[in-house]
Amino acid sequence: MAEAVRIGLLGCGTVGGAVVLLLSQQQEAIAARTGAAIIVTRIAVRDLNRQRNLPIADEVFTTDAQAVVDADDVDIVVELMGGEEPAGTLIMRALERGKPVVTANKLLLARSGHKLYAKAATAGVDLAYEAAVAGAVPIIKPLKESLAGDQVTRVVGILNGTTNFILTQMTEHGADYSTVLKDAQELGYAEADPTADVSGADAAAKCAILASLAFDTIVHADDVFTEGIEQVSATDISVADRLGYVIKLVGIASRCGEEIDVRVHPTFLPKTHPLASVSGAFNAVFVQAEAAGDLMFYGRGAGGEPTASAVLGDIIDVARNLQQNATGPREMMLHASNIRPIGLLQTQYYVLLDVDDQAGVLAGVAAIFGDHNVSIAQVWQEGHEDAAQLVLVTHRAQEQALRATVDGLRTLSGIRRIASVMRVESEVFA
Repeated sequence: MAEAVRIGLLGCGTVGGAVVLLLSQQQEAIAARTGAAIIVTRIAVRDLNRQRNLPIADEVFTTDAQAVVDADDVDIVVELMGGEEPAGTLIMRALERGKPVVTANKLLLARSGHKLYAKAATAGVDLAYEAAVAGAVPIIKPLKESLAGDQVTRVVGILNGTTNFILTQMTEHGADYSTVLKDAQELGYAEADPTADVSGADAAAKCAILASLAFDTIVHADDVFTEGIEQVSATDISVADRLGYVIKLVGIASRCGEEIDVRVHPTFLPKTHPLASVSGAFNAVFVQAEAAGDLMFYGRGAGGEPTASAVLGDIIDVARNLQQNATGPREMMLHASNIRPIGLLQTQYYVLLDVDDQAGVLAGVAAIFGDHNVSIAQVWQEGHEDAAQLVLVTHRAQEQALRATVDGLRTLSGIRRIASVMRVESEVFA
């Protein structure tokens, strides 16, 4: 057994710096758990002149990322650069050279993970990525290992801390989306450009990774039907509360016979469901399996130290395997996925209409719903002078039928605006 396992770090931002500090602070405990000291021998960065205040000698830093990958004094490559390139090329090069890789790169895995998994298997080395989904929340290993003997039927997750913080603030304070987003940016919970978060793209990448693992198939980020939270209003939040729901941006991946339903969108969740109580910037993943039943994994989904904790856990696992000349469990990408079109989704829906407050409008709306075989479960109307808001919740219906209904409503006299249409997930958690 080697006396030391040597790490080459690609990227030394918030997470990379936290990894270096944790390795330094916990070196004795890590060595005891691993059977060898873990030391950082090389770090690739963009700017050598940036102040980092890390317990690392200046000569360890370089701007040549490929040299880090190729170095003889690097046993494990840890990629924390983010983005598809050059990270993808560097990871592939490391695997081709027979070096195991630890990464937190969700976007790369969601788009090219199957290629990297295959390359790691061919090279006979580990590719570990617990930190790519939900930060410190352990979900990758449970899906790959703990539930390997079970049949996972559904994975539902709050996978983005920024959007969960925004929706929590809207729920607790009744503020509108734009006000809370500005506050989130000032507090550092949201980026100056929050598009990837609020559009649902970040959660969609994570959902693709989870679906791939849960169902032993290949799911790309582009396969995930995605809607963001930009159109969620304070009125929607209030109506949800009145009906016994909270609104969350969730990723849902379900096995539907030979097809996979995979989607990310704002959702009415029953207040009684465990995910409904996940507040602030926390993440949680709810898993349903045939034998294990319902499982929930909860914790901090972002930030330097929580993500670094997951990265460090992967480093220790990979280092142990190197010491034993072994590798961890492989992904079982058994087949290409058959993604169920969103139009075939069966669920309930919430529809909010601004209408003229006059006789016959409700009857006309009900007729449009009936024409498309969409049954109404709940309805109420509240008037304000000559205008009113009409709230409807359907029974389970097919998405394409609901969309046709909405198109029909646009042509109806007395409808001023279709203010909101949102999915209601209640029976799916039964």
